[in-house]
Amino acid sequence: MLVQHAAYATTLRALGLAVDVLDPLPGLPDAYFIEDVAVIVPELAVIARPGAPARREEVHPIVSVIARHREIVRLKEPATLDGGDVLVVDRAVFVGISARTNAEGAAQLARFLEPHGYRVRTVPVAAGLHLKSSVSSVGGDTLLVSERFANVPELRGYRRIVVDPGDEAACNTLLVNGTLLSPAGFPAARDKLGQTGLPVVELDVSEARKMDGGLSCMSLRL
Repeated sequence: MLVQHAAYATTLRALGLAVDVLDPLPGLPDAYFIEDVAVIVPELAVIARPGAPARREEVHPIVSVIARHREIVRLKEPATLDGGDVLVVDRAVFVGISARTNAEGAAQLARFLEPHGYRVRTVPVAAGLHLKSSVSSVGGDTLLVSERFANVPELRGYRRIVVDPGDEAACNTLLVNGTLLSPAGFPAARDKLGQTGLPVVELDVSEARKMDGGLSCMSLRL
């Protein structure tokens, strides 16, 4: 896992990002999936309230780091929300209602974001851990989705590239400065990404996948 994480950080730097690698949090193995503790947009950072109670201890150590870069606001009980359930596409924000994110979490997030011009839509997540396990933005008005999300009305207005059954893990693809980072091992999905006209870089995240994680889960992008 350390080798794969190092390759991930190296790739982000090569794409022009400044990368801070934080110290481990002993006793909190899911802290590796840092995306879940916050939703960050240019105007502010919304500190999440993870749906798994054991993960809420991950939040506090990260707040001081995020506060160097953004104004901080926080979700409050009874809201639950994981960052992996939040997909931001320009000024549209899709919030997956899942086992980890409830309607109150989506409503509180909307109250923070809508004054800044964002439009928040909820999307039911019937299976899979998070919305971004099955739906990613791959540039412009195009989404990469699993078959389960091929026709859901909440994603109307967006072009959808649908991965083949069995390739669902490839849906967690990450757009960074005009390049798509895609999980290695899914050649058919990579071929479909050719429809975007963007360069594709494959990364091995097989270790993260054993813990239901993927490319977007491993970082918070500012």
